[in-house]
Amino acid sequence: MTSPDITSVQAVLNSSKLDAIAFVPGANFRRIMGTDFHLMERPLVIIVPAAGEAVAIVPNLEMEGFVTTGFAGKIFDWRDEDGYSDAFRDAAQALPQLNGSNRFGLEAQRMRAFEHMALATVFPDTRFVDAHSDLSSIRLHKTDRDIALLKEAIRISETALEATLENVKPGQTELEIKGMLMSNLFANGAEGLAFDPIVAAAGNSAQPHAESRPGYKLQRGDALLIDFGGSFQGFHADITRTFFMGEVSDYNRRFYETVLAANEKGRSVSKAGVSAHAVDDAVQIVLEQSEFSGYRVHKTGHGLGLDVHEAPQIMRGNHQELEAGMVFTIEPGLYRSGEAGVRIEDDVLVTANGIECLTSFPRDLRIIG
Repeated sequence: MTSPDITSVQAVLNSSKLDAIAFVPGANFRRIMGTDFHLMERPLVIIVPAAGEAVAIVPNLEMEGFVTTGFAGKIFDWRDEDGYSDAFRDAAQALPQLNGSNRFGLEAQRMRAFEHMALATVFPDTRFVDAHSDLSSIRLHKTDRDIALLKEAIRISETALEATLENVKPGQTELEIKGMLMSNLFANGAEGLAFDPIVAAAGNSAQPHAESRPGYKLQRGDALLIDFGGSFQGFHADITRTFFMGEVSDYNRRFYETVLAANEKGRSVSKAGVSAHAVDDAVQIVLEQSEFSGYRVHKTGHGLGLDVHEAPQIMRGNHQELEAGMVFTIEPGLYRSGEAGVRIEDDVLVTANGIECLTSFPRDLRIIG
């Protein structure tokens, strides 16, 4: 566990001209505080002002763990039987400079409505603004430690995938294969799941965020799309590979090779100084100029780290330049509704000389079962 990095929050306050930022448990909390807590019905809120010391509103049952973070500001704890209103009121009294603020930032994509309402009650004349992207910018460039943890999450995940594929057979259900995959993730060292794994076959694979079915049994010629990732010390892998059961038609082979060419193009054009727009544009052109142009659905990728989806978004219209230390996915896909879907997803790190592909699982078309 590392000491709280309040200075990085203060730097965001200065650069964004914010008077304060409030945040709750989640990826930003973990990056700042060096640990995380459950996001539950009991509010735990940190407020960092531009001037003065930070304050924390903490459920009493979390106090023993919270004090070990080394948080140096004032802590206002509360018990279930008393409720949290007084703790919010006391925190506001410790921060009188914030009432009437025009720029009080909230972690708007993470904070719940009841936490916002509690803050609005005790800072009644304050204008709250969305500062989620401002605060999340502290995670945009990965440290050496971050990269090492990402690599371990990916190594665990790729090992688990290979162990799963060795036992996939026709007649199994998507849900059975998903269960094997999850078991193999934990057996190989995963501390959690990056997200609920997607294991989808045949027509179900044409749904980018498919639910695994308990009833459908895999048949010869089916596409099998697996999108998954293990977590290690808070960092997530996000990998997709698509396979075919027993055989593949010439049409599906061309379908697959088109996605593979788009993936290769994305990896080849990615480097520092190139915009996220340019990467997605290059990938989409490969798909658009193919015979399968009508089966495109989504952008090329997204940032990856303590959140599975974070900045930068690799999509047309985002002209943010890639910089060394950024990590994102390259995951083109094509989806023929009711028939088959193919997605090939890699996790890449921008370096001073180009990119380092953190995923190494083979991409060539593979027939299994």
